[in-house]
Amino acid sequence: MKLQVIRTPLTRLAALALAGLGMAGCQEAPQMAPPPPPEVTVAKSQVRDIRTVYEFTGNTEATASVVIQARVQGYLDEMHFEPASFVKAGQLLFVIEPEPFIARKNRAEANVRSSEAALRRAESDLERLELAVQTNAVSQQEVTRARAERDQADAAQLGARADLENARIELEYTRVKSPVDGMVSRNLIDLGNMVGTLGAQNLASVRKLDPIYAYFEVNERLFARMMEQSGGHAGDNPERPRKPATLIIRETGHTVDGVIDSVDNTVDTGTGTIMLRGIFPNPDARVFPGFFVNITIEGELLEDAVIVEEKAVGTDLSGKYLYVVGDGNIVEQRAVELGQPQDDGTIPVLSGLEAGETYILEGLLKARPGMPVTPSTGSGGE
Repeated sequence: MKLQVIRTPLTRLAALALAGLGMAGCQEAPQMAPPPPPEVTVAKSQVRDIRTVYEFTGNTEATASVVIQARVQGYLDEMHFEPASFVKAGQLLFVIEPEPFIARKNRAEANVRSSEAALRRAESDLERLELAVQTNAVSQQEVTRARAERDQADAAQLGARADLENARIELEYTRVKSPVDGMVSRNLIDLGNMVGTLGAQNLASVRKLDPIYAYFEVNERLFARMMEQSGGHAGDNPERPRKPATLIIRETGHTVDGVIDSVDNTVDTGTGTIMLRGIFPNPDARVFPGFFVNITIEGELLEDAVIVEEKAVGTDLSGKYLYVVGDGNIVEQRAVELGQPQDDGTIPVLSGLEAGETYILEGLLKARPGMPVTPSTGSGGE
C-alpha cells in the first residue's frame, strides 16, 4: 500500500500564523497591582519631666604620687617594707649604709668645736688690745688686725656650723622614708647595689589611693549649660557645695559617689573641651590609678520633655534624625537634637519634634522619606 503525502503550501502556513497573532493582539494584557506601602511600627512621642544625667569617659589618677629616690651615694643596706603594701607617711623604707655619713658628721662637729675655740681666743685678744691701745701700749694697727682676725674666726665658725648641718642632713638621707600615705611599689633596686652614683636614683614609688582622682573632658557647649544651671563656678566659696558625681568602673559596674573638685581654667581651642576632675573615696582600694572609668553628673530638670524610644533614632552625615509619619502616612525625615539617654531606653528630644507626633519605631529600613507607609502600633521588626 502506498502512503499519501499531503503537502501544504508555505503561503498557507504563513497566513495562519499571522491570523493567530492578530487574535492575540486583540486581547488586553493583565494589569500588575502596585505593592502596598511597607508596614512599620509607630509610636507617639510622650511628655514627662526627667532629670538629665550626663555621662563621660575618663581615667583615674592617684591623689599623690611620689617617686622614692636615693639622695646620697652608698650601698643599699636595708629594706623595711613588703612590695605592694600600704605605708604611712614617715615610715622607713630603705637604709643606705650610714657609716661614712656618721663619720662626716663627727668630723663636722669637731670642726665646729675648733672654730668656736678659735673665735673665743680671737675675741679675747681683741678685748686685751682694745684696753692696751687706750694707754698707748699697742698701736691702732694691731687693734685693727685683731679685729679682722676675730671676724675671720667668726666666719669660720659659721662655715663649720653649716658643714655640720649639711652632714646631719646627708646622714638623715641614708634613712629613706615615705613622704605620704599610700601603696608602695616593688623595690626597683636590689639590696647590696650602689645607689646615688648618677645623682638622684629611683628606688620605689608610693601612690595615695584614698581618695582617688578621676579626670574627664566636657565639651564647651555642655559645660556652658552646666555653669548656667549651677550659677557659675563656685570656686572656693564654702556656701556653695561642690557638684556631686558618680564614678563607675566599667568592668564590674561598681559605683563610687564623690564630687567635682577641680575645673581647668581654659577651654582647649583645639578640641573644644575643658578638663574636669572628680575626687572619690577609695578606702578599700578597688579603684587603681590608670583605670578607664565612666563619670556621671546630674544635669538640669527638663519639665514636659518630649520623649521617644532611643532605638527609633537614626544617624547620617547630618546628625541624628527621626522618621515622622505625617498626613497621608507620608514619611518625613526630621532632624532632631537629643539629650542624654535614659535608663529605660528612652531619650529626650530637645528640638525637632513636638509632643504627640507619630514616629517610626521599627521598620526604619523599609521606610523612605516622601513615601507612604502602613503604620501599625503592634510589635514588629525591621
